[in-house]
Amino acid sequence: MGDLYDAIFVRRSVRQYEPEPLSAQELEQIKAVLDEAPQLPGQSARFVFADAGELKGVAAPHAVLAYSSGDDAAMCNIGYTLQTLDLWLQGNGYGSLWMGMGKPLDKSADYRVLLAFGRSSVPLRKSVGEFKRKAVLEISNEDNAVANTARLAPSAMNFQPWKMHFDDGKLLCRLSPNGIFKLLPLKLQSIDLGIFLKTTVLALEHEGKSIDEITLRDGKSFAVGIKYS
Repeated sequence: MGDLYDAIFVRRSVRQYEPEPLSAQELEQIKAVLDEAPQLPGQSARFVFADAGELKGVAAPHAVLAYSSGDDAAMCNIGYTLQTLDLWLQGNGYGSLWMGMGKPLDKSADYRVLLAFGRSSVPLRKSVGEFKRKAVLEISNEDNAVANTARLAPSAMNFQPWKMHFDDGKLLCRLSPNGIFKLLPLKLQSIDLGIFLKTTVLALEHEGKSIDEITLRDGKSFAVGIKYS
């Protein structure tokens, strides 16, 4: 799938696209990437590709529509799975954009969010200094390479509503909404956590860690536990 890890450091949300659609060959390659993208344990989201004429409020020529139940685990899985494609697209010369407000013209009850994509002349970021992100110790109990990478993950309105806690081969990722973020739809919060989780997993693997187990934890507040070695 190419180096998804490297794409983390140059990715940007792209809102301007060339109107020409991608070729059938390009779309087949992109579909294959999504087909191979791992989903979280016990989850099975459905993804549908759509063109501009089938979409409302989307400037890109293409999008992937995500469908699932509306619980926290299912929403988190959407973010986790589609972030693989988001990073692959940007690492292979395409633009992409998470869109909570975009929608298909034919909208069904289990539609959740879309990832728009296409060709774009908007440049990638040149350095980490271009990101507007919280300081690492605002989101993590440790200042390490994994946390410094994970904090670069995109989120709705750039609220970065997450916390992570490292504890001897274990890592807990959870939502930490505050202020106006509490007014955002629940689905966006859980999808953001999935995006953050995927970025975290890629960072752990880059540091030579093996992911032994990912556990989705329901309760008073949704969280995801990672065991690694």
